[in-house]
Amino acid sequence: MRTIVFIETNKSGSSREAIKAAERLGYFTVLFTNRQKYMQQRTEFPEVHQMILVELSNLDEIRKNLHNLHQQGKQIKAIMSFVHSYVHLAATLSEEFCSTVVSTDAILKMENKVLTRELLKGHPNSPYYELYNSNDYSLEYFVDIAKNYLPLIVKSPTSAGSKDVMLVKDEKQLKLAIQALKKKNKQILLEEYLEGPQFLIEVLVHNGKVHIVAIIEQQITFLHRFIVTGYSLLPHVNQRMYDSVLDTITSILKPFNMRNGTCHLEMRLVNGVWKLIEINPRISGGAMNRIIEVGYGINLAEETIQLMLGREPRLTKKHRKYVYAHYLTVDSRGILQKVTGKELSSQYPGIEEVYIKPRQGQIVRPPLSMGDRCGYILASSYNKLEAKRNAIRAADNIHFYIDPI
Repeated sequence: MRTIVFIETNKSGSSREAIKAAERLGYFTVLFTNRQKYMQQRTEFPEVHQMILVELSNLDEIRKNLHNLHQQGKQIKAIMSFVHSYVHLAATLSEEFCSTVVSTDAILKMENKVLTRELLKGHPNSPYYELYNSNDYSLEYFVDIAKNYLPLIVKSPTSAGSKDVMLVKDEKQLKLAIQALKKKNKQILLEEYLEGPQFLIEVLVHNGKVHIVAIIEQQITFLHRFIVTGYSLLPHVNQRMYDSVLDTITSILKPFNMRNGTCHLEMRLVNGVWKLIEINPRISGGAMNRIIEVGYGINLAEETIQLMLGREPRLTKKHRKYVYAHYLTVDSRGILQKVTGKELSSQYPGIEEVYIKPRQGQIVRPPLSMGDRCGYILASSYNKLEAKRNAIRAADNIHFYIDPI
């Protein structure tokens, strides 16, 4: 029984769509999860053929369950994860239990932002950074030096989705941010604050060749944190810009020595020069797989699976459409009573999908990370402005009714 094991998933988005893709490809799908609620909601995961509750921080327990699958007659063809923090773990296990083509060392360096910055130190597309370690400096001494470079971005080396990422503009904010992150981090990363339009680049590397799958313009909203509230797929990029992006990405990826894998890079265009905000060794989560599928006819989650199985991914674009994903947020914290307007929104021209994340009775809040966003409206068109306009107009019909806590 040809089997693919997935290490954790989210209820929606790229990680969930990858499991569905594996089922479509004819594989027996196994999910290792440490979320007890998923076991209680088992019937909501029909594409998962076998779900196993596992403590994902316990490597021995994971190995024991993998051996059990072998004894059940399941031929594990790949072990993978599309969830931040588990990508390297899955790649390591895949090396151990089945033949794999994935670049494990590159994944490790991409998952940790300190390793990324140190690897790219001196690279023209990597911004200025400093590393705070309480064993090396007193906080007062470090702040006294770092204040000369304000404003700065202060972040956890393992942050994802804007979680534990703070903009500091003065000495007091700098000190408070470091003190807050010190509670959970031995090291804290300080980076140059960059101004300019921000783009997300989805990349697939096959046998050492870099493929730019998609270039997405991001709409950033500062709501306590930097939250991406809009994604605009650019199906038509002039050759000069495309060549510039490809040359930059290839140059950045070279030190990682990635032979096979997917990653996404967040870049800012600063005075005509691309600067790396961060890199992650997986397809972006949320609506990204759907954005690319609607815009190009490419299911990147599925092609990532094909890549990991040692097959050649199919990246030929079947069509080219502008796609805009408008994310929904709330302005206050409280218990969600109901959401209205979903059906009306879905009837607007060009609307491909209306997704509402939180359920009735769940606590919602203004976003402190991408995970706090409450859903999205996905619209497509052969006109860029029309796609965005339709998504935002449709979103105006969505209303969250919240009881304050």
